[in-house]
Amino acid sequence: MEKAFVKAKTILEKLHTNGYEAYFVGGAVRDMLLKRPIGDIDIATSALPTEIMRLFPRTIDVGVVHGTVIVLHENEQYEVTTFRTEDKYKDFRRPSQVEFVKSLHEDLKRRDFTMNAIALTIDGEMIDPFQGRQAIANKYIQTVGIAKERFNEDALRMMRAIRFQSQLGFTLSEETKLAILANSSLLKNISVERITIEFEKLLRGQSCQTAIPTIIDTALYRFLPGLEDMQIYLSSFSQYMWYRLKERAEYWTLVCYLLHINKVDSFLRNWKLPTKIIEQTTSNLLCLETLKQTGWTKRTLYDYGMDCIQQVERIIDVIGRDKEYPSPIDEYKRLLIKKRTDIEITGNDLIAWFNQKPGKWISDCFERIENAILENKLDNNKEKIKEWLLSCNQK
Repeated sequence: MEKAFVKAKTILEKLHTNGYEAYFVGGAVRDMLLKRPIGDIDIATSALPTEIMRLFPRTIDVGVVHGTVIVLHENEQYEVTTFRTEDKYKDFRRPSQVEFVKSLHEDLKRRDFTMNAIALTIDGEMIDPFQGRQAIANKYIQTVGIAKERFNEDALRMMRAIRFQSQLGFTLSEETKLAILANSSLLKNISVERITIEFEKLLRGQSCQTAIPTIIDTALYRFLPGLEDMQIYLSSFSQYMWYRLKERAEYWTLVCYLLHINKVDSFLRNWKLPTKIIEQTTSNLLCLETLKQTGWTKRTLYDYGMDCIQQVERIIDVIGRDKEYPSPIDEYKRLLIKKRTDIEITGNDLIAWFNQKPGKWISDCFERIENAILENKLDNNKEKIKEWLLSCNQK
């Protein structure tokens, strides 16, 4: 058994000692079988939430109504959930009622995909009533039970299916794919925030190039913010190795770049992105446009800064560069100034020297100073700058 599970066995042992069933379930079991890094470990048990909180001294109530309690153990958090079944769903995302049961089988039957419906006993034995291991071995994604029913329960599962295709390199079973095509319009009932999370995970997947065509084939793209009429541009996504990107804004920069988005701010706000990501994405796109005209100049490096330089360079590595050139990161490090506050004078100095009122002329003056320092035509020294400015002014 993997070390991560061994550490959590104490929780199962305590539940067993007190007469309850308990198993490891969900993504951790799937990832163990796939030999992938194991993330959060979830536990399913016959114990009720109140019984779980009574047994363990350190717990967090995160969803007792739905049967979930966080148990804190050896500096780790474990989600412990009571076996449950779910009644009819409302809004295509939430069950109208949860019923606690004593059957592991009933609990596994409510899950989304067969690969996520495998339980692991404390002794390392697998309980796999829906052939999840076979699905993993065959590298396909299959819903538990009837696909249409699973997607009507929670329409976000359609996006999750394609996200798993991207992350795991699996393919959708024919039944699952056809059910998504038939029910794709249900996605409009899901909050944009939840869709954005899945879409970003999809872009980060090692097999994003094969997952993007599935978004098109299943018509899901028509219900993603701003993508309804973008099928042609969206199809180009599969040409690029998205996994080479790193920061969140880089992914959205490439999305906007490939989709030829003109109103970047409104497009990204429709995805409910944070202001910081929108600003960085906008800066990256402006930088890409500037590079088409000038390439990496000292002024460009200075204007955009290290964060933008690093992100844009990774994006260029993905979309391809016309020619090789010296590392702009090294060039940036050699700049004599990195930002306006590095200059050894202030606006008040300019006002005193020229005996003028504040105005746009100060910004213009600073820009001339910046250019002269960047091009090694002027030392970043207060007296030298004053002498240079007065000399220029006389001329």
